[in-house]
Amino acid sequence: MLEELKISDGVKVSYHRAIAIFINLNISCLATTMLSTALTTTLPPIMKEFQISVNSAQWLTSGFELFLSIFTPMTAYLISKFKTKKLYLSAITFFIVGLTICAASQNFPVMMVGRVIQGCGNGLLNAMAQIIILAIFPKEKVGLMNGIYGISIGVSPVIAPAIAGILIDLVGWRAIFIGAIIIMTISLIWAFIVFQDVLPTMRRDFDFISLFICILAFGGVTLSISNYGVYSFTSCQVLIPLAIGLASSFLFVWRQLRIDIPFLDVRVLKDKNLAVSTILTFILELILMGSIMLCPIYVQEVKKLSATISGFVLIPGALAMAAMSPIAGVIYDKIGIRHLALVGSFISAVINIILFYFPYHQSVWLMSGLNVFKCATFGLHLMPFLSWGMKNIPILKASDANALFISFRCLGCSLGTALFVAIYSKVAKHYEYQKEYPEMYGINVSFLIMGLLAILMFFISLWGCKSNRHHK
Repeated sequence: MLEELKISDGVKVSYHRAIAIFINLNISCLATTMLSTALTTTLPPIMKEFQISVNSAQWLTSGFELFLSIFTPMTAYLISKFKTKKLYLSAITFFIVGLTICAASQNFPVMMVGRVIQGCGNGLLNAMAQIIILAIFPKEKVGLMNGIYGISIGVSPVIAPAIAGILIDLVGWRAIFIGAIIIMTISLIWAFIVFQDVLPTMRRDFDFISLFICILAFGGVTLSISNYGVYSFTSCQVLIPLAIGLASSFLFVWRQLRIDIPFLDVRVLKDKNLAVSTILTFILELILMGSIMLCPIYVQEVKKLSATISGFVLIPGALAMAAMSPIAGVIYDKIGIRHLALVGSFISAVINIILFYFPYHQSVWLMSGLNVFKCATFGLHLMPFLSWGMKNIPILKASDANALFISFRCLGCSLGTALFVAIYSKVAKHYEYQKEYPEMYGINVSFLIMGLLAILMFFISLWGCKSNRHHK
């Protein structure tokens, strides 16, 4: 049936053009992914300028990830419907528009609009990038190329707060968006020169009903978790959006299983590798975004140090992640996913539990050192999970599988930001008169939750990652 709907096959490109396209993908990804977390360091000055609370300000990060995750399922339709080059150039242009709005914003609502537009552009760019890599490189090179690509997609969210901290102290927070505009403009020109229509296209109708249900599903759950930072769990502000989100999720899956050409074909999750890798990546992103969000809060709000210092605290971890990502790709190509998943989740669990006992008077640089090991485990997991999950998916279903994978990854980012800010705020408020440093205890408890999530990852890996060879 899929062959009957096909309009055109993707163009086969030379190895040199494939490398040129790959470099462009990394440049675009570097800028777009950095903007997903750069605002964690900028939250204190933005809160001060716009006169908003931390729970409102975190929506600049979690709202970005939310709309990224809402828009990503739609990329399965867009990628299979429109030609690669025009779609990719449109996504970059869309992202530049969002950057411009944020750079010129004078209040929180306008800036939020810019972040929403950025989230949509980022969702399309990331989804296209990973399918393009699968299309232009042979299978035996996919693990390595995904590992190199993982340096951009994995390291940039970690190093972004460091760069942002320096820019804030030297120039101001708007410089972050201006710098990204310059990078994305260069990427737009480069893409116009080197890109070709490398992905197949097919006839496909747009399902507005499924999109609306998808928005309710992702939006309801994320809004519920975000509201938990302000209201009690039993309040209407938490339970009503949570109920809407969960009910919409079941309705979305039910609808996709009953229409001839799904908006997003959830049947691809019948592939066990994809299902397990998606779950593991979701949990990994919860931990990653929680760490990225809490470290600047710890340095600036708890220890009362500058944004520059909070940035430098994160740099060693970012470098460790950058070093580990391509190495992890090579290791995965040789031994498969099982040992990578087990070793990484075990180390992550140990480090997070150690951070639960981390005292207020201890140096921030010791936390920076422990963060190196955590970030190394992120680099060990991030792209190998994708390569392993996608290895059995046919090319015509790759856009659906990739959209599902990225949607859950982005949902993990969004929930990780909202969840751990909510835990930090709730615990600090609850122990305000019982602990000498209640904010520090909020940080500690948040790391304990991350440790429990890492233990869950370990047991899922033990059960789900049976094969020790990726090609079997």
